[in-house]
This record gives sequence, C-alpha cells and structure tokens, in this order.
Amino acid sequence: MTSRKHHFETQSVRAGSDLSKKNGPLATPIYQTSTFEVTDNDEQLRATHTDRFYTRYGNPTNTVAEKAIAELESVDAGLVFSSGMSAITATALALLKAGDHVVAQRDIYGGATKFFSSVLPRFGVETTFVNTIDYDQHTRAIRPNTKLIYVESPTNPTLRVVDLHRIAGIARKHNLISMVDSTFATPINTRPAEFGIDLVMHSGTKYFAGHGDLICGIVCGRQDLIDQIHEARTTFGCNMDPHGAFLLLRGIKTLAVRVQRHNQNTLRVAEFLSQHPKVRAVNYPFLNSHPQRALAIQQMHGGGGVLSFEVDGTGEDARRVAESLSLFTLAPSLGGVDSLVTIPVLTSHAMISAEHRQKMGVTDQLIRLSVGIENADDLIADLERGLAVVSPVREHAHVS
Repeated sequence: MTSRKHHFETQSVRAGSDLSKKNGPLATPIYQTSTFEVTDNDEQLRATHTDRFYTRYGNPTNTVAEKAIAELESVDAGLVFSSGMSAITATALALLKAGDHVVAQRDIYGGATKFFSSVLPRFGVETTFVNTIDYDQHTRAIRPNTKLIYVESPTNPTLRVVDLHRIAGIARKHNLISMVDSTFATPINTRPAEFGIDLVMHSGTKYFAGHGDLICGIVCGRQDLIDQIHEARTTFGCNMDPHGAFLLLRGIKTLAVRVQRHNQNTLRVAEFLSQHPKVRAVNYPFLNSHPQRALAIQQMHGGGGVLSFEVDGTGEDARRVAESLSLFTLAPSLGGVDSLVTIPVLTSHAMISAEHRQKMGVTDQLIRLSVGIENADDLIADLERGLAVVSPVREHAHVS
C-alpha cells in the first residue's frame, strides 16, 4: 500500500505523472495503437508482459491512469476495464472457481445482483445474499468454501452505509477476499483500503470520468490479487481503449473539486427534500435523519453526489415528477457534472425481481437523483416545480 504524500486536490491533478520529468508533454499522450514494434524477437519476448506489447495486454496511456487511481486509493496497483460490469465479472472469474461460494450484501447494483445470482451459478459458484447492515448475518452465511465477501457503500439506490472496518475484520478472520463497490463514495470521500478492504471497484464511467462521455471500470488493491485479475483481463479481452483512458485522466484531474461541489449541492438538495410535504422519505448519508449518519461521518469526508427519495404518492406520481424536471435530465448513470434523474425500478434495478427489490427498499415511488455541479438554488427550484405535479396527499392517503 502506498502512502499519501499530497492532499487530494493535488493528487487528482498530478497522480500517475512523473514529477521529476522535464521537457515532456503536459497531457499524457494517447497511444492509439493496437500493437507495438520491436527490433528483434528477444525484445518481443521481453515486451510480452509490459504495456508496450499489445493493447489488449496493456497500453502506456492506460498505465498512467492506473497509477493515478492506485495513488488516489492508497493501494498497490489498479486496472482499468471496458466497463464497470467487466471489472466486476473479470475479477470474480479471476478469483473464483467451481465449488466456491460468495457472500454478497443484498443492496448492490442490479447488474451485479444479476451476475452473482444468475450467471455465476452456471459456473458452479453460489452466492448467498445477506442483509446489508446485519453483520452477524454476514458471518452466519460464511461456509468452508466461501472465498469472497462483496459489498457496496454507499448503496445504490438506498444510500445505506456499510461498516467497512467490520467487513474487513470478518474477511480476515475467515481468510476471505473482501471487495467493495465504492463508486458512490469515490476516493475523495472514502478510501476503503484504509479500513482493510482488499479490493476496491468503481464504475469509472461515473465520478472518475465525470462528464458522461466514456464507459470504464476500475479495480484496485493488493498487488497479488491485481496480478491475477490482470491475467484474466488479458484473456477476456476487456481492457479499456487508450483514447478512453486519456479521457479518464482528464476527468481524474478535476475529481477532487467536482466531488467537493457534489457533496455541497447534494446535502442542500437533501435538506430541502426532507422538509417538503410531498416527500415521504429521503436517503442521504449526511442528513441528520439518516440512521447511519454517525458511521457515514466516521468513514466519509462527504456524503457524495447521489440521493434518493420517495414521493408521498404513487409510482405514477414518481414518474410524473421525473418527467417534469428540466435541470435534472431523465437519463441513467450518475456522477457527472450534469444533474440526472431516474426511477430505479425502471433502470438500475429493472433487471432484478420485484421481490428482491422489495427487500432492498426499492419501491415504485423511489426517485434517484445524481446531483451535478450546477447552482444548488437552481436545482432546488427545479425540484419545487417538479414536485408540484404530485397529487394532493389526501387523494392517495391509502398508499402505504
């Protein structure tokens, strides 16, 4: 694990770069090539395990991005992938084999839920889903063949916060690999390795990229595990393209300042919604009403840029609110400079069963907001106008 030498604002801008290098390009060049020339076959053999052999194996532009990410997360090494889901699937397939078992919390991204529940069983790997914040249940679910404990914090879309120190302790006690999807947190708000987590995953599409213009996955952590995952990534062919890595580096440079603005804006929006008569509940870790606020403050520097809330009405009311907003664009994804709105039952969690969604607390009335870096007053005014379409409470008082 590397030590943090600079503040996060400085790391975001300079991480991955050689600070002693002179007379070179300020921006990392795009090595837009599929392959690399060598002078002889001996050099070809030496290059095979480097980032100057074949871009499916690695690429110099990607390497700079991976080093920057590892430095931000204070871990040994990192890898970039063609998408967040390819990062999850390649990691699982690299570390698990037929007969192994996974313990995963119930509140994880819908695509990950589908992979663990429907795809891995075809390869002889079983997953037990447990209550996200019931750590005794995590322990009881562990079997002699359990290899991986997989969590997400804060969770999508209910914003529950997982006690990373406890999860890491459970994993160590039972000789398991611990892995967290830390997309919502970013390394600016939380660095899971500092709590003992082995592997940290991000959908780099979101905050790391920050501008809604690329797809990327990230896994970083212990060197021995990253080496295994790198070998699998090469075999599966899910490396990120170098132009995407260039865009990712551009996003990383502004990550710290963007996340700070996301934190500020989202807390203000959450406080507004928590007082609104047409809002039943608001999920945001730094709200005074959040049941895990103390843990969030202990683990996080800010609450992040995503919140969810339930309208005091029907699922149709929630849809009308989402469609009535103008500054919150109706689109999936999150973590960019533009504010977005989605209905999770129709997007991120549409692929999982209604029964599983109910256990997660993902209702038809739930709206998820990705709060961007626009002016918070403008965003609040937009929400005020949007919530006006909700039917008066007395007309749907029977709704539970």
